[in-house]
Amino acid sequence: MLRLSTLYKSFLLILLTTGSMHTAMADDDGGGRWWKGGWGGGNSRGGMASSAPPQYQKECASCHMAYPAGLLPSGSWQRLMGNLSQHYGNDASIDAASASAISQYLVNNAGTYKRVNEMPPEDRITESYWFQRKHGKHVNNSTWARKSIGSPANCVACHQGAEHGDFNEHSVRIPN
Repeated sequence: MLRLSTLYKSFLLILLTTGSMHTAMADDDGGGRWWKGGWGGGNSRGGMASSAPPQYQKECASCHMAYPAGLLPSGSWQRLMGNLSQHYGNDASIDAASASAISQYLVNNAGTYKRVNEMPPEDRITESYWFQRKHGKHVNNSTWARKSIGSPANCVACHQGAEHGDFNEHSVRIPN
């Protein structure tokens, strides 16, 4: 019986250690899941949370990618949603019911991890600490200027899984 107990304890220790290593890698650079529930806030797959209202995809993705809520802190989402008439130089005004549903989703699923808790300048994802850390010294201005990319805000140009919350650096493909 002693051997079985020792074997069981060893197996349990291996499982716990493996889980701890995965968490540590995910918290750094492994899978981009740095905060509450992953990129979408509550979704275990790391994509858009299942609670995203249909208006979010319809309204936000009509002009740009519907960014995962976890990319900005709640204060940034509140300011962005509170000033849609001047959304980065465009009037992105929407009806009050849609604005309320989208705002509630974004705030409830906003990033809470230490790398996301500070509101970036102008509430721009591309100006956030973590974005600059991940892209600043690795991607130069001529890369962003390529027609196939256009700007740092065009995540899907290099991160093919971005629309599903997959920003894993090991699957990045920078287009020519």
